[in-house]
Amino acid sequence: MTEVSSLTGRLLVATPALADPNFDRAVVLLLDHDEEGSLGVVLNRPTPVGVGDILASWAGLTGEPDVVFQGGPVSLDSALGVAVIPGDEGAPPGSRLRTGGGEPIGWRRVHGAICLVDLDAPPELLAAALGSLRIFAGYAGWGPGQLETELTDGAWYVVESEPGDVSSPRPENLWRAVLRRQRSELAMVATYPDDPSLN
Repeated sequence: MTEVSSLTGRLLVATPALADPNFDRAVVLLLDHDEEGSLGVVLNRPTPVGVGDILASWAGLTGEPDVVFQGGPVSLDSALGVAVIPGDEGAPPGSRLRTGGGEPIGWRRVHGAICLVDLDAPPELLAAALGSLRIFAGYAGWGPGQLETELTDGAWYVVESEPGDVSSPRPENLWRAVLRRQRSELAMVATYPDDPSLN
């Protein structure tokens, strides 16, 4: 198998040609990407379910909108927490957020300030460090080589993520916003009509 260049921490932005309704105008944050496959969460699919309805202890720590997001079509009965935790190395040595060996308690840095939160950890351990938090039901997953095939087929644009993408207060506008900020011809794709027949 050829070596896979990791896209962890980057965004997959659905192209207008992507026909899968699960990913229509989706913006996916890749949490893991290697030769064994890929895992990410869709950042722009809020549900009507409040965080307090399923994870009451975390409800006070999530941003607006304070709802669960559908992270993808896989394992909708499981929850993932994605947060922004500022600082290149996480919590300072000796803080309550580190074990004696220097590993963070309750979270794992994915890319830059973006972290995966252990929702089984006591929320009070992380409350002071969290810049923002989103809860996702389910995730998007690809087997070995599957995402690479979709990329070759032109299903996704791959762009850099920004910490604010995780906590966008207007997730319904994220697809256009991410494309609009690109310094290339991708910025023009943001103007693509919702109904391609109108183009």
